[in-house]
Amino acid sequence: MTIRNIVFLGMVFLGVVIAMVPENTTKPYKLTAEEMVIEVQSAAEMVSADNVAHWLISKDPSLQLIDVRSPDEFQKYHLENAINIPLSVILEDEYRDIVDQGVKMNVLYSNGTLDSHKGWMILRQLGFENNYVLQGGLNYWFDTIMNPQAPSVYSADEEFAKYDFRKAASGALGGGGAVTLTAPAKTKAKKPPIIRKKKKKAPEGGC
Repeated sequence: MTIRNIVFLGMVFLGVVIAMVPENTTKPYKLTAEEMVIEVQSAAEMVSADNVAHWLISKDPSLQLIDVRSPDEFQKYHLENAINIPLSVILEDEYRDIVDQGVKMNVLYSNGTLDSHKGWMILRQLGFENNYVLQGGLNYWFDTIMNPQAPSVYSADEEFAKYDFRKAASGALGGGGAVTLTAPAKTKAKKPPIIRKKKKKAPEGGC
């Protein structure tokens, strides 16, 4: 998805996001429309399919995949070890400690990126960190990781290296590729999440 498309989506959904975020919890954190557009333009929330595949294969404990689709869609297919938090209930209290924490990197995904971007924008409006979006969603995941297309004979060495990794990742993750794994070529991984402990509220009353 291009930066222009991301910016367009940001403008379209910004009003919806602001309306969905509870007013009494957002006053200390709420971003202005201009601030949100700047964040969307930077695309810093996007995580590549190659990086997610690498983390899944290496069983990185800091990765937490969050499927924001419906329970029916989740049951039909979901990424390994993903948890299902439908977009419609992402703000419910039972999920607060998952979406608002500093131990794991949450990567939200949907079929494309519309719903996962909505989820990210809602959480970002609340000031929650360590939430990201799977670039291209499941549609792109299937095209690039599970069913990678061989590059042309005139492609750069980097493209062949990417293909070798994706083909191996496909086999390791249940596709039809080989199982000999190589590192993805020149992919820039996100920084690991900052680990912070939540402060416990002091007990009310005196001794």
